[in-house]
Amino acid sequence: MINLWAAAAFFLAIHLLVSGTALRGKLVSAIGEGPYMGLFSLASLGGIVWLAMAYDQAVLGPNHLYWVAPTWLVHLAPLIMLIAFLIGVIGITTPNPTAVKAEALAAKPDTVRGILRITRHPFLWSVLIWSLLHIAVNGDRAAIIFFGTFAILTALGTVSIDAKKRKSMGESWKGFVAKTSNVPFAAILGGRNQLKLGEFAIWRIALALIIFGGVFYGHLWMFGVSPVPGWAPY
Repeated sequence: MINLWAAAAFFLAIHLLVSGTALRGKLVSAIGEGPYMGLFSLASLGGIVWLAMAYDQAVLGPNHLYWVAPTWLVHLAPLIMLIAFLIGVIGITTPNPTAVKAEALAAKPDTVRGILRITRHPFLWSVLIWSLLHIAVNGDRAAIIFFGTFAILTALGTVSIDAKKRKSMGESWKGFVAKTSNVPFAAILGGRNQLKLGEFAIWRIALALIIFGGVFYGHLWMFGVSPVPGWAPY
């Protein structure tokens, strides 16, 4: 379990204490934007691999179980994950000013459409839903550490991105924020926007369904756990 704690600390540190602080600017000034992004990407990938390996090791050792998820939640989990996949895949394929080097999109009048009417951070919210659901369903210490790492990172990540974009983009960011929200549906419920289902491209929805279907069917093979209790597709 110590290895998992260490992996979680490393992964959070490189994102919250390096990428999300003034240290990032100092590193970029010292080595350049390209080398920094390359090194940071390698560190992030290494952190994820370390986390995954440490988690696999932790679940086989002493691993305290804090609660057993209710049956209704276990059976509802695939539907919740389908929603997360729709938000995430549609979000990551939709042009978004919050993405790296996409700030110019904020000034375009037709940028806020589709999933961006719901939240300006769709991919991060999809990961947050995924992580919180897996914590709730598993209820053990290893799952809390592993999935909690991603929950903390994505929750704080939305706030961190907003802060960085506000400083770098000025008025164009203010205009974008006025029509969108971090928390899903907050802008719509607040009367600052409205949901328009016709703006959701069919190909994005289809892609999300295909990816979800592949992960759903392959979950037992990839992770050793069936997404539906008692179901063994192969």
